Amino acid sequence: MKIVSYNVNGIRANIKKGLLPWLAEQDPSIICLQEIKLDDPQLVEPQFRSMGYHCYWFPAVKKGYSGVGLLSKLAPKSITLGMEIPEYDGEGRVLRAEFDDFTLLSCYFPSGSSGDARQAFKMKFLEDFTVFIEKIQNEGKKLIICGDVNICHQSIDIHNPISNAKSSGFLPEERAWVSTFLGIGFIDAFRHLHPEEAHQYTWWTYRAGAKSKNLGWRIDYFFLSSDLLPRLASCQHHPDVLMSDHCPISIVLHDLL
Repeated sequence: MKIVSYNVNGIRANIKKGLLPWLAEQDPSIICLQEIKLDDPQLVEPQFRSMGYHCYWFPAVKKGYSGVGLLSKLAPKSITLGMEIPEYDGEGRVLRAEFDDFTLLSCYFPSGSSGDARQAFKMKFLEDFTVFIEKIQNEGKKLIICGDVNICHQSIDIHNPISNAKSSGFLPEERAWVSTFLGIGFIDAFRHLHPEEAHQYTWWTYRAGAKSKNLGWRIDYFFLSSDLLPRLASCQHHPDVLMSDHCPISIVLHDLL
């Protein structure tokens, strides 16, 4: 099974730049989308349905902002929108899909780069997200968590760790959260398979030609519960896909269904 996760930074704009042909070429079983910026899903859903996908959307209340989606060729047993915490759910941050053999979450973590208030909001989200996931773990589920986490975990995950040491997304407390989260039973799929591979990023600012210089950040992840490790076949970035300030990431798992 192949799963793609992609912060599209506006799905309608992404479609105009070639998303659908790329997905047809990749042929993933499931697509998790972040930052869809989509008020009316019917503007795009027929195109995905024609490709064989069941479509689920969780837009933000604010128009043109945030939101997540999940497209699957296999119909989930159930879909849950949000974390039952209004301040996050109003921003369309988490969509949960239940399948026979696993639970999948498409997530768009908050950014703290706009100031202290949003950084505090982000840190509270991280705390509450951990509690949310621990409740799912207690159900005995195999878990796949993917999306834009807005945090670089290690120095190898950012182009200039020294100059960015005090930047939101690479703060010590954010990086410590990733370490702690992995410690409750999760694997960073890309780093597990590529432990020392440097200059592997998933986001580049639009400023100063950062993409052409590969001055990026690795902030998009697949976190797998440790019981899925034997099924992990590959985890890749797709930096040549230029439809967003992020690139898609993908994972292949054996014998998942």
